[in-house]
Amino acid sequence: MAPEIAAAAATDGAAVEIVTKIGEDGAGEELLLALARARVGHLAVLRDPAGQTSLTADEDEPPDEELDLVPALLVAAEAEAADAEAEAEAARRRPAGSRSASPSAPILEPADLTLALGYLRDYRVVVAVEPFADGGAAVIAESASFVDAVLVVIAPSGLPVPAAYAAATLIEAPGDDPEGAFAALVGRYAAALDRGIAPAEAFRAATAEGGWNVAGD
Repeated sequence: MAPEIAAAAATDGAAVEIVTKIGEDGAGEELLLALARARVGHLAVLRDPAGQTSLTADEDEPPDEELDLVPALLVAAEAEAADAEAEAEAARRRPAGSRSASPSAPILEPADLTLALGYLRDYRVVVAVEPFADGGAAVIAESASFVDAVLVVIAPSGLPVPAAYAAATLIEAPGDDPEGAFAALVGRYAAALDRGIAPAEAFRAATAEGGWNVAGD
């Protein structure tokens, strides 16, 4: 979802940097190329030699060549945390001394987030796509507060929201977004916030553009 949100924000005119951690593998290179085609910056993408990148997007879909950018938006995301949790649980269930048949998905630890966010300057909006490793929410919230950026958190349904996000705008993600409609809405919303539009007006504009109906403010 995070790359789709980033691409949607870039399509709507924002300059986007994505923060994530990928493996040093072919899938990781494919993701970097896809981000570049979508005009999404990857200055803060970290590489994990022992990790394995997983791609779920349609790699056969032709890239959009009509994207345009203006400064400045940050999308902070941990795209692989759920897979990593599953791998950790599987590891706990394996007999002692046995090993996984494949590398685990890279995990953004708090130290990784601090390092990656340190590469970026002058961002006005942070979109955090949960879940992160323990302590990650505090790093993101503190970084957003330090630069006075608007913080938007995409929270999975049914999971507790970290207390560090008390001042953030929380949006519950659907269980599935096969057409990318939710990701596109969030991307348009973030881009509107980046242009300085007030949150309520930005959300109304983003939903209207996507054909969504807003029941109330």
